[in-house]
Amino acid sequence: MRLKYLAHYPEPLQAQVRPLAEAGRLGEALQRRFPQAHDVRTDGALYDYTQSLKSEFMRNAQPLSKVLYDSKLHVVRHALGTHTTVSRVQGQKLKARHEIRVASLFREVPLEWLRMIVVHELAHLKVREHDKAFYALCTHMEPAYHQHEFDLRLYMTHLDLGGQALWTPAAA
Repeated sequence: MRLKYLAHYPEPLQAQVRPLAEAGRLGEALQRRFPQAHDVRTDGALYDYTQSLKSEFMRNAQPLSKVLYDSKLHVVRHALGTHTTVSRVQGQKLKARHEIRVASLFREVPLEWLRMIVVHELAHLKVREHDKAFYALCTHMEPAYHQHEFDLRLYMTHLDLGGQALWTPAAA
């Protein structure tokens, strides 16, 4: 069984996940660990949530002009969220607007995973590349960043193997 969302993890770790995935119990294990979804459902609530993290950890970073859920982001292409800089000429000045878009799939996931995605995109305000400094900033804002990323990858594997969404509005 190929675990594409876990492909860059060591084989011994993949070997621990494989029996759960093959038995169709990956979703059950995740739901036990994370019993409910967050309540950051609207674009406005996501903007406020992101701004609160930004003001706590990155007060001097450039302002965000837009934060929203985006139904056009395809997780299949490995984009959980995006950070874009839109440059526009206004008179004699070049103005940059920063936007964060989070895949709509993440409207109904545990708060830990939403935080991990938002922290990741906020870190791009300071560090463009996925290098050591970038991940150091992510773990500064969310100490369990790597564990949450792994758990989210387990969920993506669950969905990829035909599993149902675990935290729907009715189930939350």
